Amino acid sequence: MQQLTGLDASFFYLETPRTPMHIGGIMIYDPATTKTGKQGFKDILNAIEERLHLARTFRQKLVEVPFSMDHPYWIEDKDFDLEYHVRHIRLPEPGDWRQLCIQTARLHARPLDMSRPLWEFTVIEGLDAIAGLPKGCYAIVTKVHHAGIDGVSGVDLVEAIHDLEPYPESVRPAQRPWTGERVPNPVELIVRAQLNNFTQPFRLAEVLARTVPAVGRLTQGLARREFEGASVRPPRTRFSRPVSAHRVIESRQFDLQEVRAIKSNVSGATVNDVVLTVCGGALRKFLESKHELPDEPLVAMAPISVRSEEGKDAMGNQVSAMTVALGTHIADPLERLDAVHHSAAASKEMTNAVGAKLLTDYSQFIPSTTAALAARAYTQMGLANQMNVPFNCVITNVPGPQVPLYSAGARLVTQHGLGPIFDGMGLIMPVFSYCGHINISFTSCREMVPDPEFFAQCLQDSFDELKQACGLEGDRSGVAEAS
Repeated sequence: MQQLTGLDASFFYLETPRTPMHIGGIMIYDPATTKTGKQGFKDILNAIEERLHLARTFRQKLVEVPFSMDHPYWIEDKDFDLEYHVRHIRLPEPGDWRQLCIQTARLHARPLDMSRPLWEFTVIEGLDAIAGLPKGCYAIVTKVHHAGIDGVSGVDLVEAIHDLEPYPESVRPAQRPWTGERVPNPVELIVRAQLNNFTQPFRLAEVLARTVPAVGRLTQGLARREFEGASVRPPRTRFSRPVSAHRVIESRQFDLQEVRAIKSNVSGATVNDVVLTVCGGALRKFLESKHELPDEPLVAMAPISVRSEEGKDAMGNQVSAMTVALGTHIADPLERLDAVHHSAAASKEMTNAVGAKLLTDYSQFIPSTTAALAARAYTQMGLANQMNVPFNCVITNVPGPQVPLYSAGARLVTQHGLGPIFDGMGLIMPVFSYCGHINISFTSCREMVPDPEFFAQCLQDSFDELKQACGLEGDRSGVAEAS
């Protein structure tokens, strides 16, 4: 048994039928590298089965503590059924990009079965009309609950089913034979909860001891005005309302070398600053078209991994966050990049002063009953209409490998991210990089973004304007094109 942290459990508590809290992606494969040039569903199933031991998330399910007296636990599911978690469908003709997005949005909108391990893979065939992809390609749409993984451990889950060559000589063997665990009885869980509550003050004392120097660093930084621009109050937008149960997703692909060339136009700017600027420009165009562009800049929450090398294979969320003003009030794309860079730099300085991990440690000390009741009251009472979330959207950047990956012999061509939304925060933009490209995707509510293709075009136009402002020629970006 392994207990969820306070941060992990918060994603479980936020789960409602309208707001499933799983993350995932669209991974598209070319089976030309397989032994037969075609891919069978059984081949995919067998390849996943022989790698189940490489990621703990695959076979662990949640057990709740009675009356929410403590955070839930993970246990090994003795009734694990791989074929329940890996499904198989096909798009009708013509099988284009928009059809894939619509089908993926339907899959992503459906909550996971909380009585089983919290993940699903859906193999989708029939992608024969997507620009830049050879015929015969297929996709795997992934769903994994956010209570079990963050962006970095999610990458580890993807790594578990991939190799650096189509058919490696061997897969790393399991250290011991796998066996499931019995479900603990309610009395046992209540006793554990009481013991945890008894030791809580001692753990809190250790965190408080690390807080004192952090407060000193923060006070000194504020006195020296090192954090100016780090804290910006977000305006209310259409994304600040309660969300529906319906989802939309879209994505655009950009050349990584062009992104690196753009960042060199502003001293100290990073690839992430360029990504944030492109997203800010897209939001400006989208809201301007609706006559809803606020005078104040929209604010994004950008997760920061605090996962150590030792915790690389651990389940759960090990993230903190910073907020960045996206410069949506600035028309000039280069001026926007400069503003985003300075906002991100100030926010990083403040986060470093406090200590990113320290910010997450305090989530451990919110009583589980309080956390569960607060999360449910927030959604059931419609509090998103009365109070502001401290950011308008989430933009999460997950660096990926720049060398080809293979699964069941098929080459991974491209991948696009999916994320959860909730009341008051109706837009998340996952960013994946792979093999010389960066894919900026978005997940939103269908009522908030009824025209996802237009929003995706806003991303493209924002990037093109930024590229033009930097004097870069040519346009090598596209919907889902593969190199």
